[in-house]
Order: sequence, then C-alpha cells, then structure tokens
Amino acid sequence: MGSKEPSKSIRVMIVDDSAFMRFAISKHLAEYPDIQFVGSAHDGVEALELIPRLQPDVITMDVEMPRLDGLSTLRRIMAEDPRPVIMLSSLTKDGAVETVQALTLGAVDFIGKPENKASISQIMEELVAKIRRAATVRVAVFNNHPTVIRSTASSAGQTKLTRPVLSQEKIVVIGSSTGGPRALNLLVPALPANLAAAVLIVQHMPAGFTRSLAERLDSLSPLKVKEAEPGDQLEIGRVLLAPGGFHLLINDQGQVTLNQNPTVHGVRPAIDVTMASVVKKYKSSVISVILTGMGSDGTNGSALVAQSGGYVIGEDESTCVVYGMPRSVFEAGFTNEVVPLDQIARAIEKAVSVH
Repeated sequence: MGSKEPSKSIRVMIVDDSAFMRFAISKHLAEYPDIQFVGSAHDGVEALELIPRLQPDVITMDVEMPRLDGLSTLRRIMAEDPRPVIMLSSLTKDGAVETVQALTLGAVDFIGKPENKASISQIMEELVAKIRRAATVRVAVFNNHPTVIRSTASSAGQTKLTRPVLSQEKIVVIGSSTGGPRALNLLVPALPANLAAAVLIVQHMPAGFTRSLAERLDSLSPLKVKEAEPGDQLEIGRVLLAPGGFHLLINDQGQVTLNQNPTVHGVRPAIDVTMASVVKKYKSSVISVILTGMGSDGTNGSALVAQSGGYVIGEDESTCVVYGMPRSVFEAGFTNEVVPLDQIARAIEKAVSVH
C-alpha cells in the first residue's frame, strides 16, 4: 500500500482546549465542499472517546490541553488507532521542541497557532492545504523493537568522538520529508558509534525547528548530531542536519556552506542541492539514502550518486508514511537496495564497509 487518494469528503476532527478555536476552525472548514467537519473535543480524554465513533480522516490538535495534553494524546492515537494528525503549535523555542517531539511521535504536519483571534483567518488557507495533504498519507504502524534502537543510556554521558574524513571514506546523505522526523528518530539512534562515515541529513522543515530536531537526535544517538553551520567540516562520528530555510552545500575544502537561493522542488533545504555538491567532491564515496516523503526531491541527486559509482538505498513502501521520494528514485532506476525503515541502519553499515 502506498499513498491513498483523499476520499470525496475529508472527515476532520478538531481537538483544542479553546472553544473559540474549535468554533472558528469549524466555521472556516465549512466553506470547503471537500472537507467535512465531523466533531470536536476540548481535550485528549474526550478526543480518545470520540475518535472510534467519529472516525475522522484527519485530526487537528492543540498541544496544551487539560487532563491529557496533545503529546500524550498523540502517543495514544498512534498506539491505538493511527491516523493523520496535524498539530497546532506555538512558534516559540519551547513550541519548536514540542512540535519536533510531536513529529517524531507520528504527527504528519504542524501549523503555527494564531497569536490572536484576528489572525486565525490568515492560517486557514495553509491549514486547509495541510488537511488535504494529510488525507493522502498513510500513518505507518512502526514496531519499535528494542533491536532497532541501540542502547542509548550511555550516549548522553559519554564523550562522542569525531575525527576528520580520510580519503576514500564514505559520506552518507539522508533525505526525508513528510514522516521524516519519525523515521529519523528511529534510524539515527540505530547507527553505531563506530560508523566509518560522515553523515548529512536533509529534512524538509522550516527555519526554527531543525535545531530542536538535531538536539533530540543527539540525545538519543551514539553519534554526535548537530544543526549544520557555515564552516562545519564533515567528520567521522558526526551527523550534520541542514538548517531549515537554507540550502546546504559542501565546498572543495569539505566545509559546509549555506545559502538562501530559490527553492528547488518548492523546498529549501533541498536534497538534490546537497547531493550535487557532495558528489562533486566525494564522487563514488557517496551513499544516498532516501526516506519517506512527497514528490521527487532526491531523485536527481541519487542519479548523480549512481552515475559516479556510489550506492543508493531507498526506504521500502511498507514503512513509508508517503511513498513518493523513494518511489521516484526507484522508478528512475537508480536504487541499489530497497529496505524497510528498521533495516536501513544495517544497510548503511554494510554499504559503508563493502561498497
């Protein structure tokens, strides 16, 4: 099963502590014939009671609620009755941390919560677009088996060692989009501390959220993970995450450069932009890993990897929230190996040591 087509009428449920927000969102949704408002809940406890009866296709949910907050409710939904959830999140530093946590728990998207009543109409067009997009995705049920995630108890307390990349050592470039934070939350901690490769991640995400994602992954991983900054060097033992709002390139000295050139495939950072610069310098030493996501970003970059003698790994359809980017690479004929998410870390290890 891959992405499903939205039903004729998308059934939407609103979970929010604010009666005004519930009323305002439902009123605006009524203007769209392809969207059906089926009900609302004022907190997580009520939401969990109503979901089995209302059977919404998409849920919009606030983070801060009484009795059972949004993150706790999201965990229950993903464990008991998975379906697409869009979080309404505060666009603050604390809000970014909570948003990233929600995305790693399985929320498919988020939208900034209006600062006042007058600004709610400004977000509605974006919210409707995200509801329509969410209705096309499948929320995969992941089995978080202990063997997938290595022991991370020691990662927080131990020094994470890094060193320069030697000639012919591998560079792993991981690209992800919709469903990516959750996938990265499983994949990155499963990579071993002694992985003989530098790692770059390009996750489609707006500015202000990638630092929180990097910090979360760093807290879970035996590898050092940080949001990339200009001048950062690719290093063995370190994972660099492209900052939201910037294209990330690697220059001839193996250093990170960032720019805000026009979007590619409608996104910035774009996977193709990063891969092209990495292949230019490291050629056959590059390993491309394309995870869940809509569209075709990563296909052109993977083509360059394949043509240069590198190795291309694609996530299997069975574990993708959206089987778009991996399918594009596969159908273009550039994928060397297709594996489900819980086996990608092992596939990367093997590719680093063998290819």
